This record gives sequence, C-alpha cells and structure tokens, in this order.
Amino acid sequence: MEFSFNLLQYFEKVVSQAAEKLESVDDSFEPQMRMADERFGDFQANGALPFAKRNGLNPRELAQSLVEKIESNDSWETSIAGPGFINFKLKPEFFLSWLKELGNLDKTKKHLLSESPRQIVLDFSGPNTAKQMHVGHIRSTIIGESLARLLALQGHSVIRDNHLGDWGTQFGILLYAIKRAEVSLDELGEEPVAVLEDLYRQGNSWVKESPQSLEEARQELVKLQSGDEQNCSLWQKIRDLSLGSFEQVYKLLGVRFDYAHGESFYRDQVEQVYSVLQKQGICTEDQGALVVFHPEHKRFAKQPFIIRKSDGASNYATTDLATIAYRKKEWNAEHIIYVTDGRQRDHFDQLFMTVKKWFIQENIDCPTLSHVWFGTILGEDNKAIKTRDGQPVKLMDLLKEAIDRAKKMVEEKNPELEEEEIQRRAKIIGLGAVRYADLSQDRTLDYVFSWDKMLALQGNTAPYLQYAVARIHSIFRKVGKTPSELPEVIISPESDNEKKLARKISFFPLAIEQTTKELKPHTLCVYLYELATEFSSFYNQEKVMVDDQNVQNLRLFLCAKTQIVLKLGLSVLGIDTLEEM
Repeated sequence: MEFSFNLLQYFEKVVSQAAEKLESVDDSFEPQMRMADERFGDFQANGALPFAKRNGLNPRELAQSLVEKIESNDSWETSIAGPGFINFKLKPEFFLSWLKELGNLDKTKKHLLSESPRQIVLDFSGPNTAKQMHVGHIRSTIIGESLARLLALQGHSVIRDNHLGDWGTQFGILLYAIKRAEVSLDELGEEPVAVLEDLYRQGNSWVKESPQSLEEARQELVKLQSGDEQNCSLWQKIRDLSLGSFEQVYKLLGVRFDYAHGESFYRDQVEQVYSVLQKQGICTEDQGALVVFHPEHKRFAKQPFIIRKSDGASNYATTDLATIAYRKKEWNAEHIIYVTDGRQRDHFDQLFMTVKKWFIQENIDCPTLSHVWFGTILGEDNKAIKTRDGQPVKLMDLLKEAIDRAKKMVEEKNPELEEEEIQRRAKIIGLGAVRYADLSQDRTLDYVFSWDKMLALQGNTAPYLQYAVARIHSIFRKVGKTPSELPEVIISPESDNEKKLARKISFFPLAIEQTTKELKPHTLCVYLYELATEFSSFYNQEKVMVDDQNVQNLRLFLCAKTQIVLKLGLSVLGIDTLEEM
C-alpha cells in the first residue's frame, strides 16, 4: 500500500482495505480515525460500532474480523478496545520510516499537497481609503495572510483581494472639506493620509453644524458619482495616496495582494444586481428601500437585508453581492473566504443566504462561502486598545514599537553586534512577536495585548519558537555539518524523549489538516508550541554529541526534522526565523 504522509489517512486505508475482504461489510462502512489517548495507543479507528448497529452485527466481533484481515506489519500492532474500537500502536521503526519519508523541505511540501486543489478567493484587510490603518486592521490582515499561505502550501490557487472601502458618503464630506480648506493634495507632507483623516474630521464637524454644509457635501458626492472630472481626479489622488500608505504597512509585514478591487470597482455593476434580484422575486420594496427577507430564518424573517437604500444609494450589501458575482464569473471562484471582525456576522449570514438563492435560480454553481470572523484586541484594562488620548492605535506605530522593544532585547544580549544586524534581528523578533500573539489566540475570542508576554523567551510566544530554531542551528554549527550532510540513520528512536519527539513531529500534517478545516491559525500555533516544548525536553534530557555515532546520527536526524517542521509552520504564520538569537 502506498505510504501516506498523513497518518490518519494511512490507517483509514489500512482498515478500508481489510474491510474489502469481508463479505459482511459493504460500501457504507467508513472507518473514522482519530489520534488516541496514550493509554489506548497512537491511533484509533471507529466505524465498526455504527456500521454493526445499522446492520444488526456484533461490533466487537466485526472489529475482530477486520483486525484478522489486516496484513501483519513489523512497524505497528493492533488491538481491540471497548465495544469495537481498533487501536494502532506505532513502533519506533514506524516513526523512523515516517521521518525518512518526511525528507527535506521540498519533499515535505509535496506531501502536504491537496488531492483536490481549488480556486480560492481570500478577502482580507480591507481598510478604508483616506484613513490610516490602525490596530483594528491587524487581525484581518495577518489572519488573512496566514490563511493564504496555508492554502497555497496545499496547492490551492489562492487569489488575494483587498476589498478597499473607497466609495460612499464619506467622500462627499472629504471633498467638501478639501475644497473649503483650499488644500492641495500634492502638498500634504510626509504623512498625507493623516492629513486627509484630519480633513475628514473637520468636514464631518462642519456638516453637523450647518445644514448648508451638509447639502454642499451631498452635492460633492453627487458630482463624484456622476463622473465630474475634478471630483474624480481628487478621488483618484486620495485613493493613490492611501494605497501608498497601506503598502508601507504591508511591505513591513510581508503581506501581498493580487488585487485591490475596492467598492468603487463594482459601482457600475450594482444596477444589474437590483435587476436580477427583483426579476427573481428575491428582494422587495419596503419603505422606499429594496430589501431581502429570509422567511425560513428565525431572525432574518423580519430583519431586512437592505440592498438599496430609500434614497436610491447602494451600500455594502449591494457591492458585496456584485463582488461575489464578479469573482465567480471572472475568477471561477470555488471558495470565497472573508476575514472580518465578528460584528459583521449578521451581514455575511444574510449575504450568503441571498447569494445562494440568486445562484440557484440562475443555475449557477454557488462557491463555498466562509466568514472567518474574529474578536477584539483589548488593552490590559480589558477595554478596546486605545492611545492615551482615546484614539485608535496606529498600526504602523504599533509595529515600530514592537521592533524598538525587540531591539533593546537584542542589544542587551548581543551588544557587540553591528547596528545593521541588530536592526535585522529586532525586526524579525518584534514583528514575529506581534503576529504570533494574535494568531496563537482562538480568533473567535477577544484577547489582551501585552508587550511583556508576547516578547517573552518562555511560554507560547514567537521568540520561544524562534529560539528553538536558532538552538538547532547552533547544534549543527558545533558538529560542523548541515542537515543535508547527515549520514544514513540505521537505528530507531529508543529513549522516551526520542520517541515522544518523533511522535510529535509525525502529527504535523494532522495539524495542517485541522487548521485548514477550521480556518483557525491558533491550531497550528498550539502544535508548533508543543513541538518546540517537546524538543526542549529532548535537548535537555538527551545529549546529542555522544560517542556512539549511530545514536548521535539519530539525534541529529531528529533535530533536523524538528527544524524543518518549525520553520515551515512558522512561515505559514508569516514569521521568519534566525540562525542566532
């Protein structure tokens, strides 16, 4: 049987092949594998119990028949537990063969490729133009980037789309403020978006104070939406300045996009949305607005999904509907994933329900639609994180502070380093710490932002994982070899620490699979932390540089495989590593 890098899949095939040899088993039998408790073994197959109940068979006798049909193997042994669970206890020889199959980085990546690659669109980050990115944007940005890397690692074709907020009522106010203040967009200084943000605040204050100002702002918006040459030129300049500002943040974080199709990109497609949904009878007019109700849903039967406001203007719902239609038609999207905060759950629930009804009536294959939502970043006072004057923390300021704090750590530990090297290490450590602090939390929960915790060298932090990688580099520097130069390993893991580390490494594909299934990066973080902890125990208990050359080769081999997995896992999270810390 072909060896599978995913051990759950491997043993599912083992049981399935045994089942094919039994007359009492038909195609409805599906073994369900799971990682078992240490008391019972390494892996456990269920399937005999539910199948036996459905077919009036004795589940334990069925399990025994399956075990008897499993071909004998020197690398693992089987037993039966409870009413019919089949346990697989892995032997050290199995882990050695598995780790050899793991191979180098390229071979590891090859084993992780999906058997059914898909065309996936990831919609993440999505800041508003004319505003600076603040701490509230970091979760969507780094969760989205991590998921893009995770899916691309498995061979999916991933399109990264930054759906900018670059259209709407706010631009009427901003254009009004620019003209009233007689500001030149070519002379906004080093931080033009900060100036634009201040202008918007001033304009908002003016329209609240004066009905005349409000009407003038509305007229500026009408002119923009009607294609007025001056207003369109100003709008384009605002968008370009904003994109330049965003790109500074993205470049620092190592985040990239294939497209930045904001709301404005779909402004000429919204009439088609109204037309189709009205023709299909999906939307209805209610108090002058076009809305969608979903009678089959307890809450959305009365809570309207507004797709055109009573004043005739489009909104987020309209452009989001047009966006899905475009992504399906132009990009052949099979799965669309939105990464936004949890406050938008109702919006996306209603959006997805509306799209499914639309596409069913049009006989269009509807893509899988997923809302990857997340909680709030809190300050140590358990309130939304703010500056001392109550404003949102600017994202660039946060990232720069992370680098500055990490720089002090590097300087204290290695004062002899050149300034350029200090800065390089500080950037990798500081940005990695911020990223990991976010990604290591269950994204559906709020979490407290703490500089001391995220930069600690102990505990579930990026510096702890980066230190584990650096420690392995140090081991190979001492032995004077690279991992690729290691001789053939001829003995299997024997000590408890060797076997525990080998076993933990073997769970990497399962961690990747579970992370993908739930679209929760913290699952991968938990695994990487446990692997680093297991390696630390191994390193502290087992001397690597021993006289017995076979034992030394085995332990160096385990170090090399640990490093491959740690570096690959961290790269999925967008975190770089160092050879020395």
